[in-house]
Amino acid sequence: MRWPSTESIAKILEATGTGLSDFMAIISVGDASAHARIPVLGFAQAGEKGFFDDAGFPAGNGWEEVDFPVVGDPETYALNVAGDSMLPLYRDGDTLIVSPGANISRGDRIVLRTGDGEVMAKQIVRKTTDEVTLASFN
Repeated sequence: MRWPSTESIAKILEATGTGLSDFMAIISVGDASAHARIPVLGFAQAGEKGFFDDAGFPAGNGWEEVDFPVVGDPETYALNVAGDSMLPLYRDGDTLIVSPGANISRGDRIVLRTGDGEVMAKQIVRKTTDEVTLASFN
């Protein structure tokens, strides 16, 4: 187990539209009403057919669920990292929360699915109206 960085917490607060006092109340009291069950899948399985619809949203069977604080994006899902291909940033057993409706900008970490169905995590290096440049974590 490791503690999240303040940068990670700030991004969580921004993405969920939650104030620090509300966030602290959730983690202090464990308010079950502020949680939802979101689908979770292994990262390797995410590239297989049948887990996403044509728009790239979770679909089909085989998804487990995990409790997570309510976010504004109803299409939010989670991917479990297996192996060391994303070290040093993500480790075996980490869970990535994916919000397809989030606005993205330079420096953000994203999960994307290619036209071939390959799923990968990258960082946005540059974003223009015509092009997005991505970088690997390692």
